[in-house]
Amino acid sequence: MNRYAICKRRENQLIDRRAMLTASGVSFLGLGLPGVLDAAAVSGSRKAANSTILIWLNGGPSHIDLWDMKPNAPSENRGEFSPINTSAPDIQLCEHLPMLSKQAHHLAIIRSLGHFRRGPNDHHPGYYYNLTGHAPGPTFPNSRQPQPDDWPYIGSVVGLKQPPHPYLPQAISLPDLTGEPGARRPGQFAGLLGVLHDPMYLIAEHKTPTEFRAPALSLTEVTAERMHDRWQLLAELDRARGQLETSAMADTFNQFQNKAFDLLASAKTRSAFDVMLEPEVVRERYGPGVNAMSMLMARRLVEAEVPFVTVFWKHDPEEDKKRGCLGGAWDTHWKNFSCLKDYLLPLFDRPFSALLDDLHQRGLLEDTLVVVTSEMGRSPKLGDKRSRGAAEPGRDHWTHCMSVLMAGGGVQGGQVHGTSDKIAAYPKDNPVGPEDIAKTIYYAMGIDDLTHTLPDGRRINLMEEGAPISALF
Repeated sequence: MNRYAICKRRENQLIDRRAMLTASGVSFLGLGLPGVLDAAAVSGSRKAANSTILIWLNGGPSHIDLWDMKPNAPSENRGEFSPINTSAPDIQLCEHLPMLSKQAHHLAIIRSLGHFRRGPNDHHPGYYYNLTGHAPGPTFPNSRQPQPDDWPYIGSVVGLKQPPHPYLPQAISLPDLTGEPGARRPGQFAGLLGVLHDPMYLIAEHKTPTEFRAPALSLTEVTAERMHDRWQLLAELDRARGQLETSAMADTFNQFQNKAFDLLASAKTRSAFDVMLEPEVVRERYGPGVNAMSMLMARRLVEAEVPFVTVFWKHDPEEDKKRGCLGGAWDTHWKNFSCLKDYLLPLFDRPFSALLDDLHQRGLLEDTLVVVTSEMGRSPKLGDKRSRGAAEPGRDHWTHCMSVLMAGGGVQGGQVHGTSDKIAAYPKDNPVGPEDIAKTIYYAMGIDDLTHTLPDGRRINLMEEGAPISALF
């Protein structure tokens, strides 16, 4: 069998296995199976974070308009917004982030992140690079689907290296898979670690933002009869999978499946996933909408000591269409300024500032690393050929320079690391790449040993490139 046929067969098996696991609600990461979990190595006496919350602004927010503003740049670059002072003397933010400006003393802003031409200037390569820390290469297509031998998502690695949680998955992503509806963008899965290390997904919809569910399983009212019916269905799937899996893999699947049903039947699990248990005043502070409730859910999950929680910003295609924000979420090819000012920034400013304040007030921020990032920034020059000279200009893709926000987890707040050039087009001082961001997350979580033994016995290093930005701590 040639290499293409082998890879295609592995890809089909991956899709079938992942679909089977997702349909049963059991694609949990790192449930403590002997021989699967690696122990974390904590460096020196530095206190490691217990959890990470990664907030992914799907589409690519405009760094030059939000947190790396250039008020002295030419008008064709600087745009319409003005910077404001914040609670941190060294940090200025966009005037349309008034709530976050009061929490800026918790923030460290990295303004010198670039892809250094190690991949195409587009979404899928940017996803892969920033979510895994591994460069996609110059020929990475923008229609690229996840592959079974991809490098793993950062959250999957963290879950692999942390001790198993007693009643919850190691990594949870919400409120959906990231990308356009129905898309499966690369970088958000476990890749070569295997589907059993994929994050578990909690799904919530715009119309019902407080109702989170695991795929195909309601976690709030699963009766014994319904659970039995689903168990019988899984038994049928078990028999069918013999054509796809080896006996060893089948045994592994059985153990994870049994563990998954134990988790789903647990009152503690159901409680952790029920955001309505929060007082109304707390929910009101975060604000309405599925992204706000997802940030509140993230706080609940790290309070329950889940090692890695990802909030993938969920855009509303109907709302985007109504407002003319046709790039999709933060992909502001059209109407960059009005879509940010009137729509996206209010939806982000309130819950994210609430999250930082909530974690701080509960004494959780020092033990929780919070990261805000995306696949790219936006072009420093106003105007986008896609908008065809519209009255309200947009900004195009720009992987060459972007910003990352960090807070908590030992990171010293109120600081800026690195600079971009005078129009925020390229990193200038202290340039870093996505591999350095990945290494910084691992460093904050106390993970120094990134070696891992694959099922075939090979010992590999999951992240050779990059170095942690230790100056942040």
